[in-house]
Amino acid sequence: MSSNPLNQGLPPTVARVIDSFSRLPGIGPKTASRLTFFLLRSPDEVSRTLAEALADLKAKTQLCSVCYNITDSDVCSICADQRRDKNLVVVVEEPLDLVAIERTGMYKGRYHVLHGAIRPVEGIGPDNLKIRELVRRVDEEHIDEVIIATNPNTEGEATAFTIQRYLANTGVKVTRLARGLPTGSDLEYVDSLTLTRALQGRSEMN
Repeated sequence: MSSNPLNQGLPPTVARVIDSFSRLPGIGPKTASRLTFFLLRSPDEVSRTLAEALADLKAKTQLCSVCYNITDSDVCSICADQRRDKNLVVVVEEPLDLVAIERTGMYKGRYHVLHGAIRPVEGIGPDNLKIRELVRRVDEEHIDEVIIATNPNTEGEATAFTIQRYLANTGVKVTRLARGLPTGSDLEYVDSLTLTRALQGRSEMN
């Protein structure tokens, strides 16, 4: 039985779906209810397609063995693309940040996805991110430049300087996106033009 008072009087099956939607980021109880009743009113095919897509999302996706982006094969399409510059790597916090940079259409290198940022209050440190894997890639793949594209907020800055410290003895050039990015924002929400200028105006970290 759902503990949400807004679900009182609803069948447990319906209430369970509403509660499940409510756990998603950015979706409150009212939106969850609207989504649930939309599915109830829709043809069976709509619900069936959604259920199959969600099942495949967990069963058929994995992390790329090279850059740790989300993929449905061992190596993602970007890492497998021989036209990409293998000597240039952009480091992002999340896969959605990678998508945002790809939308600019001007970056032709590769990526490295950290899957988070350093947040000591939440117990997330360097060992919880893909930072050591980045150092290994720099050593093994002879990368020339690492562009740090963590979010322009406190956690992103702390993560950027930690990465710089880990790479200090590798000899790789470490740069940071230009300061045109809005402070405190997430990269995935920045418009393509601002991101393009930030990439073009990147500067070396000292």
